[in-house]
Amino acid sequence: MKPVVLLVGKLRNVIGDVPKHMEDLPVRWLGAHDHAEVMRQLEGEPAIACVIIGGSLEDGVRGDLVGLIASQRPDLCIFVKDRASGPDAMVEFVRRVVEMHLIESSWPPET
Repeated sequence: MKPVVLLVGKLRNVIGDVPKHMEDLPVRWLGAHDHAEVMRQLEGEPAIACVIIGGSLEDGVRGDLVGLIASQRPDLCIFVKDRASGPDAMVEFVRRVVEMHLIESSWPPET
């Protein structure tokens, strides 16, 4: 079973393009752009392995999302991309997170 990564971001083209650049990774991708979509994905997909939040969302929104995700799924790691590197750095950031957190760590964790 492939791990599922939830990408959360304001820019639909960034979230939509990220998986296209990483078809070589053994991951299934989900996307969300607001609180309601995040909740729907968390409730509908128990196999989510981690959440990656893009840098284009405002800080208050990102903070709210971290709190929401942590309260609903305390088992998930949440990664928040910096804003300074810009949207072009999202693919590299996501690749590093997925490779280090899911692939190199022998996901899924043993229970």
